[in-house]
Amino acid sequence: MTDRAHADARSPKVGACHCGRVRFEAQLPDRVTAHECNCSICARLGFLHLIVPQRDVVVLGDPAALTTYRFNTGLARHTFCQYCGVKAYYTPRSNPDGVSLNLRCMDRAQFTTITIEPFDGRNWEAHAAKLAHLSD
Repeated sequence: MTDRAHADARSPKVGACHCGRVRFEAQLPDRVTAHECNCSICARLGFLHLIVPQRDVVVLGDPAALTTYRFNTGLARHTFCQYCGVKAYYTPRSNPDGVSLNLRCMDRAQFTTITIEPFDGRNWEAHAAKLAHLSD
């Protein structure tokens, strides 16, 4: 297998909230690019986005532990653990058919390479299209 093929190969990676009641497993490559958004909620939370197709994520743990917060347009479904308050993943407005996993809720040793790119979420309308392909 070439280095490129190995980098594109997907394997299960796991993540969880602080208390572990909200967990997920996602099929992800060993090399990923996360987005650091500067919008009002992401900047406060320190959320690092790994946006993936919904079909590549299995939600584990107790579904009753989740609660949802919506604001502004109400399209994004910000799900978080009602016990520890950590947002391990959510359904983003930019990719309503996808899931944004919080890289901060995952052990980075699961990846060989992590690149973090800034995303200008303060000017969301002007930049949202740059993320739309991530859940394809």
